[in-house]
Amino acid sequence: MSRKSTILVADDDRAIRTVLERALTREGYDVRMASNARTLWSWVVEGEGDLVITDVVMPDENGLDLVPRIREIRPAMKIIVMSAQSTLLTAVKANERGAYEYLPKPFDLTELMSVIERALQDTSDGGHSAPKELDDQLPLIGRSAAMQNIYRILARLMATDLTVLITGESGTGKELVARALHDYGKRRNGPFVAINMAAIPRDLVEAELFGHERGAFTGATGRGIGCFEQAQRGTLFLDEIGDMPLDAQTRLLRVLQDGEYTTVGGRVPIKADVRIVAATHRDLGRQIKQGHFREDLYYRLNVVPVHLPPLRDRVEDLPELVEHFFARGVETGLPFKSLEPAAMDLLLKHPWSGNVRELENLVQRLAALYADDTISAEIVSNELSDGATDGLDFAEEGETLSEAIERHLNRSFFSADDSLPLNGLYTRVLNEMERPLISLTLAATRGNQIKAAEILGLNRNTLRKKIMELDIVVVRGAR
Repeated sequence: MSRKSTILVADDDRAIRTVLERALTREGYDVRMASNARTLWSWVVEGEGDLVITDVVMPDENGLDLVPRIREIRPAMKIIVMSAQSTLLTAVKANERGAYEYLPKPFDLTELMSVIERALQDTSDGGHSAPKELDDQLPLIGRSAAMQNIYRILARLMATDLTVLITGESGTGKELVARALHDYGKRRNGPFVAINMAAIPRDLVEAELFGHERGAFTGATGRGIGCFEQAQRGTLFLDEIGDMPLDAQTRLLRVLQDGEYTTVGGRVPIKADVRIVAATHRDLGRQIKQGHFREDLYYRLNVVPVHLPPLRDRVEDLPELVEHFFARGVETGLPFKSLEPAAMDLLLKHPWSGNVRELENLVQRLAALYADDTISAEIVSNELSDGATDGLDFAEEGETLSEAIERHLNRSFFSADDSLPLNGLYTRVLNEMERPLISLTLAATRGNQIKAAEILGLNRNTLRKKIMELDIVVVRGAR
């Protein structure tokens, strides 16, 4: 640029102001720092600055409320919002009000500098719609880095009708994401219709999706309304899309290509005014190679991919999730509970094969079955042992354990060059396999190490050493 750009920063945290002032000055920007919204607003009104960086929570005004006011008088000015209140709602509100970008705290300086550079080079006015009233209930819980990425992606998708493909293991919350896209999107006033491909007889899938005419098949005594018609002007969530029969896939492809469909037994095309959100826990690339899924349909569905991390990859969200599920139990008449620190430690070490769904079920049991206001580690250990096989969904149908492990390794470590760990992969994989294997065996033998060693084919001393190395909690008499 022909002159130095001036960046206006508003944040009531002196340490953050210091860090930003040094970093931005080092990059060659002129910087003006404010500790409140009032000062920032006066600068904007006076025509100062080329870009704004603002915190959300400030002593005199919420930074999110300031964004549309700045946009009204300075529509070309880009605004970057930062907040320690790192939730989906914050990200969506920042996007709705016209922020150029939302960054959670603590922020990455390299990423911030990249966003600033893009914003200063962007000559568009942003094209954001007017702010909408949003429900303060959070559909998704967690402040981990993995969830922050999800929030930012979803916030950008709310004002669009783009087709979204949600992937992730069973129990990670794929339908919650689909509902969030609908409830916070521009189709929120329309219906949300969900259909699970795995739960419908294969010969009825087409009729369920597209409807049918009278006499189209045996038992069709009248016209049937399908999910596409029910979801008009709204969102259609196609859960477990990997289980859709090939014939139905062909019909769905036509809808995505042409925007219209015909009922089973019908001839008149019907316009489909529907946003499609699909989800699967299956590896669709593998399904395509096996001839079970159409490649052209995959590319039509995978316009915007959203991958949900398993709970074991965001265990820092566990305390907040547990508190949320206990609070939800209170709404249904259950007494509020809390966990003692040792009990939370057990949850942090649990493999969570059933993901968030498994955790929710556990918390509901703890609230319903135990009188103690504070749940002990012993209670949690017993419940985890009793439900050791709950929610397991590691191998797909017809898949051997070796094939399932290969698929998991491919997805976790070899899907891209930059995902490869620098070193120690062999030890890491062995530890991740050994911990649940030994834990489950000890749970099955109620903590009897002699019996567990026999089942595992290990020397007793070797088993003791493994228990210590892997920091496995042994509870005798569990189950």
